[in-house]
Amino acid sequence: MSVPADAADAAQLAVRCGLIAESLSRELLYELDDNKAPAAEFTRLLERKGLLTPLQSNKLLKGETDGYFLGGYRVLYKIASGSFGRVYRGDDPRTGQVVAVKVLRRRWLDTPKRIESFEREGRLGMTLDHPNIVRILAVSKDQQTGAHFIVMEFVEGGNIRDILQSRKKIELDESLRIMEEAVTGLVYAYGRGLTHRDIKPSNILLGTDKVAKLVDFGLAEVSTGPETMIVGRKEDKDEQAERTVDYAGLERATQVKSGDIRSDIYFLGHVLFEMITGQPVLPHTKNAQTRMSRRRFEEVEPALERMAAAHHIPGQVTRLLAKAMALEPAQRYQTPAAFLEAIKAVRAELKGKAGQPKSRRADGPPTVFVVEPNPKLQDRLRDYLKSIGLRVLMSIDPEQAVKRYQTVPYHALVIDAGDAGKDGLWAYKRVLKEAEVMQLDCTAILILNKDQEAFVEEAMAAGAGEVMVRPIYMRVIHEILKDAIPELKSTEESDPGIEAEEE
Repeated sequence: MSVPADAADAAQLAVRCGLIAESLSRELLYELDDNKAPAAEFTRLLERKGLLTPLQSNKLLKGETDGYFLGGYRVLYKIASGSFGRVYRGDDPRTGQVVAVKVLRRRWLDTPKRIESFEREGRLGMTLDHPNIVRILAVSKDQQTGAHFIVMEFVEGGNIRDILQSRKKIELDESLRIMEEAVTGLVYAYGRGLTHRDIKPSNILLGTDKVAKLVDFGLAEVSTGPETMIVGRKEDKDEQAERTVDYAGLERATQVKSGDIRSDIYFLGHVLFEMITGQPVLPHTKNAQTRMSRRRFEEVEPALERMAAAHHIPGQVTRLLAKAMALEPAQRYQTPAAFLEAIKAVRAELKGKAGQPKSRRADGPPTVFVVEPNPKLQDRLRDYLKSIGLRVLMSIDPEQAVKRYQTVPYHALVIDAGDAGKDGLWAYKRVLKEAEVMQLDCTAILILNKDQEAFVEEAMAAGAGEVMVRPIYMRVIHEILKDAIPELKSTEESDPGIEAEEE
């Protein structure tokens, strides 16, 4: 490698590297009017005429003879850089087609597993052809330099991380639209047995045409289908280390196998929240031990409640986020298709209500959730509440009242804490809190025995609910519910009450 001494040397090297024709080099030297001028003057002339990029000029001035072309594509300038590779803008000199060329870093050329993983990314990508996934055009190795590279569709625009750095946050409907398109791409990939494994803001591109595209399936897993979520091959320790730490931490905390599509859904929820608010709900940290901690993920749900309220996120959007980002995998959307339909429904609802005052009433027919451990009182409450026009959901488990409200909010809650005790009090407080976060009204009634009067003060502090100590009569419950749900029927049935002694 010989550094060009002057403009003439630089011209010869440019011709030898295939950057310009010999006839053009003579014309340019004539225009420069000094063959002995510094080589940098010749490269600056080429740059001004659009014949050379700064990257190519820099290589030329160092005397480098390779790396200007890969797979027949001209390498123009660097647009991104990561731990395993650099991405360059390139073009096809024959057609003018603009591409992105991802090149594996030289330091990994002696690491067969890195090379295998890189080539696998290219091969997997070439099986995907969807408008919301960046297309892979070629995967190859340059015989002269030994460089491994992937040629991809070039997306003029930027990734979500960069957009957020400049715009701070993205308007709500645009955020939902971007996410709808990203999830549409994931639906397609999952239908072909792939999960992404590296969902984050930098891996969703937004072109100048406003189309969102998923990129970088480099950590993708092959699953056997939505039922089993089993990867197609066993990972060794090196491959496990290669997975993103956040995915590994989440899946260790929730005890699911690598390749579970619900992990992609979880992190898509995080990207959506960050687009809407400009802030991550899962704090960034470089400490690997902290990132792998279960507590970090346990703090997401309460943080989402606080931050959604602080940013005035509409209730239906908060519910969408809460379900996507639930720590327990069984409580999330189970497939990308289910998540996609939920996003579409929320967008349609918001569009239909644009300009109208926001209703604080949950959707659907008037519904009450009853927590009652006593079988006799279950029947009495169910029959009475149905008779006044309520749809009745019943459980002996207070936690079910919370889970149901988080997924499909209801209009009223009755918890008999006679047997449920502290669990009943917890569920009563939690449902009221969920209603506050979702900006919905929920009429909550907590029934206590006389020996539970110590719970009264704590329950009253929870907010707009009713705390009642036995003896309790049905007509009183009816009056409370009718104040909140005026369309309820009147009844003249006998009213023997809800006494603890009958349990």
